[in-house]
Amino acid sequence: MLAAALFLGAGVGIGYGVWHQASNSLSSSSPVGNSPHTTSPTGSAGTGSGAPAAISSIASKVDPGLVDINTTLSYQGAQAAGTGMVLTSSGEVLTNNHVIDGATAISVTDVGNGQTYTATVVGYDISRDLAVLQLHGASGLQTVSIGNSSSVSVGQSVVGIGNAGGTGGTPSSAGGSVTALNQSITATDAGNGNTEQLTGLIETNADIQPGDSGGPLVDDNGQVVGIDTAGSAGFQFQTGGGSGYAIPINEAVATAKQIDASHGSATVHIGLTAFLGIEVQPTTSSGGFGGGAFGQGGQQGTGVVVAAVVTGDPASVAGISAGDTITSFDGTTVDSPSALTAALATHHPGDKVQIEWTDQTGQSHTATVQLASGPPA
Repeated sequence: MLAAALFLGAGVGIGYGVWHQASNSLSSSSPVGNSPHTTSPTGSAGTGSGAPAAISSIASKVDPGLVDINTTLSYQGAQAAGTGMVLTSSGEVLTNNHVIDGATAISVTDVGNGQTYTATVVGYDISRDLAVLQLHGASGLQTVSIGNSSSVSVGQSVVGIGNAGGTGGTPSSAGGSVTALNQSITATDAGNGNTEQLTGLIETNADIQPGDSGGPLVDDNGQVVGIDTAGSAGFQFQTGGGSGYAIPINEAVATAKQIDASHGSATVHIGLTAFLGIEVQPTTSSGGFGGGAFGQGGQQGTGVVVAAVVTGDPASVAGISAGDTITSFDGTTVDSPSALTAALATHHPGDKVQIEWTDQTGQSHTATVQLASGPPA
């Protein structure tokens, strides 16, 4: 999923609709704008046991505070779609990090007023799969009603709402109940084998679908208790089937406030994303680049193998070539994709860092590069 040359988000890559502009993930007859996944694009999705009786009525209270998020992933030649929740009338939006990861452009349509805005990423937390956007020129927007996830209990009725299938328009809604709390899942990018562990999640039997990611899981009163996080065809959960997951809203709001306050950390990134400019070899295939996933992959334990470089960007200027193996970034040994992700995530465009790599003849090299600006991780 990760779209660009070692901006290196950890890229959980779960639960948003994504399609390639060249139709390589869709049949040639499939129009751009439809998700490649098998989903119910409009209306109410499947109903899980314990669902509330008035799903549509509950959803109608929430819909005006939602947005459809559409992203362009230029480095992949792809587009993607997800959901967001409006936190402030001036256009602050909360969503999943994987919804905007790799985006070279973000377009957001407000469900409440029907207007479309451009957006920038204020900050994100890869480890919690959360991101905050700011819509340009927005005012007077309707917001979602935030509940209390600490009061959620097993068996409680809930509704998952979002942009299922990436089709836009009236959000879909799926009723169900909470089946477990404090759950952990491993999200896997099928294209390169990279994984991310998410913990403390709300599990539900509501039929959360690709495109719903970043949308709300709400209680019977229409108050948000979690952020939907769904599995998709290319990005899968290592867990039992038939379950959806949501990030507790208390945790999400706390992270959003940290981002608003510009308090960066080892996991929270504020502002523009540093960009190195390489595509790396996936971990799970014997050849090829695997899904066009820039900024992920590499051979575990031996550094990160470079599959391609972007001409004119920092890596190529330093002399790094396809087939080379990066072994150290800014003084930190990078023996796995995750290590390189973590090392780069603490930096910003303009930072100067030292990189060590080994070329295909086995010769070692060291260079100082100035990081460029790239898509969010």
